[in-house]
Amino acid sequence: MAEKLINVLLVDDDEVDVMNVERAFRKNRIQNPLYVAGNGLEALTMLRGYGGNPPAVPNQRRLILLDLNMPKMNGIEFLKALRQDPELQTIPVIVLTTSDQEQDRIKAYNFNVAGYILKPVTFAKFADVVSALNQYWTLCEML
Repeated sequence: MAEKLINVLLVDDDEVDVMNVERAFRKNRIQNPLYVAGNGLEALTMLRGYGGNPPAVPNQRRLILLDLNMPKMNGIEFLKALRQDPELQTIPVIVLTTSDQEQDRIKAYNFNVAGYILKPVTFAKFADVVSALNQYWTLCEML
């Protein structure tokens, strides 16, 4: 079972949204490890490692859930850095954001995101979205 687990990195600065994802994982009995970064810079450090330390997120079977509106390094800036890094560029990214701006959606897809999902307002719908994502990534062959 452990070899099938996907290391999920949630990149989001909103504590309520982080708690909602954690609650949705529990509600849907999702066993995948969930790592949390508060912005793009922190996420890159967690993926690359720092100061001789190994990455906080294991190198294999990674998936990123990415918010766009964050301080220090926003989601689009993070995507640009991620896709320019030969070690990280193939990690699948699903944008999970409140931004319904067409320009954000276009920019994200230009960086080859696997999906762009608007965050639901209610927890019940949020849990449904996380459940659907779990079914999707369970069906996909993750490397």
